[in-house]
Amino acid sequence: MPLVESSYNTPAFMANGHFQTLYPYFFRKVKDIQFERQRVELKDGDFIDIDFLNNNADSLIVLTHGLEGNSNTGYIRGMAKHLSETSNVDVIAWNMRSCSGELNRKSHFYHAASCSDLSEVIEFAKSKKKYKKVHIIGFSLGGNLTAFYASTVDENKLSEINSATIFSSTLHLASSIEKLKDSQIGNFYSESFLVTMRKKALEKQKLGLLDIDPERIKSCKDFIEFDELVTAPTNGFKDAFHYYDEASAINVLHKVKVPTLLIQSKDDPFLTKECFPIRKAYRNKNLFLEITPTGGHVGFMKLDKKLMFWSEERAAQFIKEVA
Repeated sequence: MPLVESSYNTPAFMANGHFQTLYPYFFRKVKDIQFERQRVELKDGDFIDIDFLNNNADSLIVLTHGLEGNSNTGYIRGMAKHLSETSNVDVIAWNMRSCSGELNRKSHFYHAASCSDLSEVIEFAKSKKKYKKVHIIGFSLGGNLTAFYASTVDENKLSEINSATIFSSTLHLASSIEKLKDSQIGNFYSESFLVTMRKKALEKQKLGLLDIDPERIKSCKDFIEFDELVTAPTNGFKDAFHYYDEASAINVLHKVKVPTLLIQSKDDPFLTKECFPIRKAYRNKNLFLEITPTGGHVGFMKLDKKLMFWSEERAAQFIKEVA
């Protein structure tokens, strides 16, 4: 499909990628939303905790957070609140392994293409209620996972999915990680994630789930070192760059099989030119690429008395269009 002309605009003082990225992260609080926690027992003996908003609807939205996020993250709560109030849907916000506040049982955590986990969440939801429509929405690393799912999962499972919406996705993992590594502000962003990643890995090491020298875990100073030591070997990849190549959705996005809206900001500090699949969008009738002039990384703020973000309004609009 041709590129979608973006409707997003914001006051000049908000038009800064770092401001759009950092302000919501530190200051956004979404109130008046009450999730119901449920546990999904996985086929491999592990578990995933999901948070559920029940509106007695026959359509379901499944929200996938980004790296080291969870169902309590501002952009997840904001999206869940807006969609549940305006679109007559049930909402599931699922927590990737070890992101719900409790360490998972296996040696591995999650990674950028953990499609089987998303599949089991959807299967669990559909076993509880026969939803007529299911829409998936992903952010950042969860956006890569969502794109991977919409591109590679078998036809039987994808027949249940009516649309995918993706925001601020690090579709080309290697270049995004190199970009963060090469600047002071990028290392600040990386370290904000690595603090909890190292902590969880050390907890697993103490429990005997990881056979890794704890000093090596503590010394990981960037994503490449951590992924080389922990993520890649525990998930069956040869090394960090094999993981980045195999799990980057940019390599499979041309196969996307369901209506998919991909929204990327030009001033996103996490993204490189490789994360903007313009040619793939022109060649695939299911892929709608919307490039915003600003928005940062999972920002997309606007001046709104209801504290709603443009991304929430845009997702609701797209779901309505494809419903």
